[in-house]
Amino acid sequence: MSIFFSYVFLGLSLAAPIGPVNAAQMDKGIRNGFLHAWLLGLGAVTADIIYMVAVFLGIGRFLETPYIQMFLWLFGAFILLYTGIESIIGAGKIVHQTRKDESKGKSFLSGFLMSISNPLTILFWLGIYGSVLAKTAASYDAVHLALYSLAIIIGLLSWDIVMAGISSSFRKLLTAKILTMISVLSGISLIGFAIYFGWEAAKLLLRL
Repeated sequence: MSIFFSYVFLGLSLAAPIGPVNAAQMDKGIRNGFLHAWLLGLGAVTADIIYMVAVFLGIGRFLETPYIQMFLWLFGAFILLYTGIESIIGAGKIVHQTRKDESKGKSFLSGFLMSISNPLTILFWLGIYGSVLAKTAASYDAVHLALYSLAIIIGLLSWDIVMAGISSSFRKLLTAKILTMISVLSGISLIGFAIYFGWEAAKLLLRL
């Protein structure tokens, strides 16, 4: 059981580093509340699970193809740029916005697209989860592989709930001016990630 919880903690650790999804989730919770932030994170976790399954089935190497990676860098840049600009434009509307202003499906899709189009996510799961699989497979059977993979997913989902709770709490505790500032900073952060993604796509294109 202690091994299972160590993999849950691994999932928490993998989800915790600040990145575009966490920045977007913080902004979503501030503007639309807990449910929308949770759904955005759930969309991202769904994308993570797809990549985990791909690595589990041994087809992850296809995702390392230069043309596939370049497409993902460009698509990811577009998604992040769009989300960042939307965050900045909507920053001043936080006080007047209700949770019904945006569909729940859009929140989920936003997180899913942001994560599924992120080449760093692909390489991350190929490296981290690939090595975890190799280590676990050396000592345990397929049932334990699936069980410990589930533990990682539980960790990811737990972090999603934590982030949604923190961001929606900010909505209730902080002043409108501070909430607007956080939303603008989140938007700038996402645009910064978009520029980085675009730069990586350009470098990859020059090498082809």
